Amino acid sequence: MRFLPLLAALVLSAGAATAKAPCGGSFNSFVDGLKKEAISKGHSKSTVDKFFASARFDQKTINADRAQGVFQMPFLDFSQRLISQNRIDNGRRKSKQYDAVFRQIERQYGVSRGVLLAFWAFETDYGAFQGNFNTLNSLVTLSHDCRRPDLFRPQVFAALELYERGDFSPTKTTGAWAGEIGMVQMLPADIIENGVDGDGDGEVNLKTSAPDALMSGAQMLSHLGWRKNEPWLQEVDVPQNLDWAKSGLDHQMNARDWAKQGVKPRYGNLPNLPASLLLPQGRKGPAFLAYPNYRVYFEWNKSFVYVTTAAYFATRLEGAPRYDAGNPDPALSGNQMKQLQKKLKARGHDVGKVDGILGKLTRAAVQKEQIRLGLPADAWPTTALLNKL
Repeated sequence: MRFLPLLAALVLSAGAATAKAPCGGSFNSFVDGLKKEAISKGHSKSTVDKFFASARFDQKTINADRAQGVFQMPFLDFSQRLISQNRIDNGRRKSKQYDAVFRQIERQYGVSRGVLLAFWAFETDYGAFQGNFNTLNSLVTLSHDCRRPDLFRPQVFAALELYERGDFSPTKTTGAWAGEIGMVQMLPADIIENGVDGDGDGEVNLKTSAPDALMSGAQMLSHLGWRKNEPWLQEVDVPQNLDWAKSGLDHQMNARDWAKQGVKPRYGNLPNLPASLLLPQGRKGPAFLAYPNYRVYFEWNKSFVYVTTAAYFATRLEGAPRYDAGNPDPALSGNQMKQLQKKLKARGHDVGKVDGILGKLTRAAVQKEQIRLGLPADAWPTTALLNKL
């Protein structure tokens, strides 16, 4: 199953406006407003007219934007759905095929190859499925839509800049429904800021050149704060008598201090780095130490389940064993999760949107209520917690 349209929506853009962007109303009038703004930014009227001449509203883009149910899946289900032996085998073949490129990336950016291979796999199946949505139509449609215009409106003008450079076609450039382009799916503004000519042909082509895409992805991670040559995620075994209230991304201590608490790595050694104990499905499921680079993933994608799956898959591609799935308590259904979020909001917790997705804010609120109610505070919501609330 192809996940590209579902994953793309949560990618962050560099340069999103802070003020609420104009949206809605007549689509043609909205496009006229974009054209006027483009001219006010210094683009010539003739160029602007040519760029927007083919812009059309795309209902398929809106439909894809609203279809985000996959993120309601718990980590084990989500990761097993995305990670297959075929993707692991293909990743290892790509690692050998582009070994020289990965070695250059590792020297220059300190980004381990597994990290980029995992993004490459999940975003486009190593370039095989890059999306067939007209990029301009998607960006203009999502800018017109009032759900997240601040994110997408700046991307329209970035695409215009790429058009002026000869690197974008209003009628032919295609990609994901949310406007990302190429093998690792980058938005136009990110291409401008982080695009790298990895193959030395004088162009940055993220759709057909794997070296360009990989080098650009590494540059983007570096720009987002990736710490050179440091780990990002490591599976661990945890003692059953651990203070679970210390788990979660809001809590951190040195990995070696975690060792003093009885936390043991399932492979490798524990580094001298700050780490959070991550329990994606509670104390009875798999456990990981998340290092500072893990948090950079959230600058690429906001979904907790996607980030954790991508980070874990990166370790698998570099030889880590399959996780110990354990025997976690059953996950709440989507409707139960929404009920939980409403109850948490009623108690004054910030859980963001009531969407049935167990994200960072909901996890933090769950843990606080578990502490209050005297339950194991592992941030994994259960029917027992729901009933007590």
